[in-house]
Amino acid sequence: MTGPEMIVVRTGTANLASVLAALVRLGVRARASNDATDIERAERLILPGVGAFGTAMDRLQADRLIEPLRRRIVAGRPTLAICLGMQLLFDGSQESPGQAGIGIVPSTLQRFTGDVRVPQMGWNRLMADDACRILQSGYAYFANSYRATQTLPGWSVATADHGGPFLAAIERGAVVACQFHPELSGAFGLGLIRRWLSLEVDAC
Repeated sequence: MTGPEMIVVRTGTANLASVLAALVRLGVRARASNDATDIERAERLILPGVGAFGTAMDRLQADRLIEPLRRRIVAGRPTLAICLGMQLLFDGSQESPGQAGIGIVPSTLQRFTGDVRVPQMGWNRLMADDACRILQSGYAYFANSYRATQTLPGWSVATADHGGPFLAAIERGAVVACQFHPELSGAFGLGLIRRWLSLEVDAC
């Protein structure tokens, strides 16, 4: 394997094995860490997550990772957030009232409503804005009960529909956040990770 080592944040609420396996398939050296220095200095970073918003934020707080994560994302350093990892970038979630998120995205996540299956489990089609560089339209694997629906100035987005349109993914420079699981989305998901990896860090 070649290239700089990838850091995958150990949130305590993520299936690290599937993320690390996807990186191995792409020939990327990677390791999991919850060390603030690693998170601060990593050339490329993945923030994964599965489970409850509040539990993940409590773990990040205990490990003193919130500010290092906020600094690198505000600076536009290459960061890929996956599933709950994307949700943690928001101000908060209806899932955990009163629990603040990392606060990169000024919006609060809401539970799916209406006559749809909750959680959404399985494949769904996303449609990417023309402005997206990393995100593309196609089918990806989702597992989520909460979603964002607001427009986000400054971000390019991909949307999907489950009881109404919602944000399936967002990107801004080298920061990409996916509500779906690219590591479980076959060739489509690996293609997304490959495009993110191909970004020139100095140009971001």
